Amino acid sequence: MRLVLLGAPGSGKGTQAARLKEHLQVPHISTGELLRAEVAAGSPLGRQAKEVMDRGELVSDEILLAMLEERFSRDDTRKGFILDGYPRNIAQANALDALLHRLGQPVDLAVQLDVDTELLIQRLAGRAQAEGRSDDSPDAVRNRLRVYNESTAPVVDYYRGQHKLVCVFGVGSVDEVFARILAAVEEHIE
Repeated sequence: MRLVLLGAPGSGKGTQAARLKEHLQVPHISTGELLRAEVAAGSPLGRQAKEVMDRGELVSDEILLAMLEERFSRDDTRKGFILDGYPRNIAQANALDALLHRLGQPVDLAVQLDVDTELLIQRLAGRAQAEGRSDDSPDAVRNRLRVYNESTAPVVDYYRGQHKLVCVFGVGSVDEVFARILAAVEEHIE
């Protein structure tokens, strides 16, 4: 099963991806973690990314896609994967589809975690307090949600247009949301 997890910041993607990884026995691929690992390892792509980040710029789609291609070439992705944090816009979704098509590993399903904006702000404010994250200040949260709605939310329609989208209500206990995701995934498999 090749899944893409979608949802606004604070929707629970990371939490649910970790649970899905264990249940489905496939790797959880977070582009943020992948990027940090490549930089830490000093790989050629990691060095390129570090140069860009050291200039305070965003890592290009080309570098991220090359990192993903390398990651998808590993044996542990043969039975599938859970992709979290990518694609973030339509251009990335198109590039990802082209890459996965070329590798013979197309996305099976995109799971959108739906959570009300006010609850997202509350969740992220709580996370900021608990973890001391500056990117979760109220102003930063509102900006991240604005960027999400402008850039990433259209990716939901992209997968809807491919008939690969399921929307899951992302409010409730971790177990309740996980059960909803599993039900949606299992329904798609059948």
